[in-house]
Amino acid sequence: MNADLLRKRWKQEEEQAHIRGWDFSHIDGRYEEGADLPWDYKAVIRKYLRKDMMLLDYDTGGGEFLLSLGHPPDKTAAAEGYPPNVSLCRERLLPLGIDFKECSDPAQIPWPDAYFDIIINRHGDFVPEELYRLLKPGGVFITQQVGSDNDRDLVEMVLPGIPKPFPHNNLTEQRKAFADAGFEIVYADEAYGRIRFYDVGAFVWFARVIEWEFPGFSVDRCFDRLLEIQRVIEKEGKIEGTTHRYIIVARK
Repeated sequence: MNADLLRKRWKQEEEQAHIRGWDFSHIDGRYEEGADLPWDYKAVIRKYLRKDMMLLDYDTGGGEFLLSLGHPPDKTAAAEGYPPNVSLCRERLLPLGIDFKECSDPAQIPWPDAYFDIIINRHGDFVPEELYRLLKPGGVFITQQVGSDNDRDLVEMVLPGIPKPFPHNNLTEQRKAFADAGFEIVYADEAYGRIRFYDVGAFVWFARVIEWEFPGFSVDRCFDRLLEIQRVIEKEGKIEGTTHRYIIVARK
């Protein structure tokens, strides 16, 4: 395929790079990630969560993961600050009786002291001291996070030298932050895995959606480097990068 046709196809992907909630179905079958983690986030939560507990999902996205837990709505709360997801949560969560509130400041979450038995957070923001305030004595915070090294090899392919967006997102520094806030670390782990793309269009869509990792990325700006990725995929069937995740279970 010639370069002009590739540019046209990739720019179509760029124009479609919008999501509500955390829905990556547009590139299903065209990329893979997350299958090689040594823990199961949902299984870790279920180890601690009982039906009679008050649960908060902070930075819930579109509420997809929260709803998959099937927790009683009258014992469930959620917060989200990204405007498109806020409207989605209002449509999706409030009619079920879930206590949803808009919140974009993790240092000022609008519930009273010692209100929750368990707080969960997947790939969102948090402030350990505020979580400590919100939890009942013995309450648990469970988070799976994207580490600072996530996708860095992919970023370097198209935007060499771009600084890490969240350089302190690693298990060593975050464990200390929770301990300093008064938490007991019950469980923690860190892992590096693989992410694969099977066509450049899927990579373009991903890079535009994950804009904080790929700041300033565009097809036009990075076209020559995308052509190089195309050559690699034509030869090897894929490009691979490295994911970085960590998990912490902390008890008040």
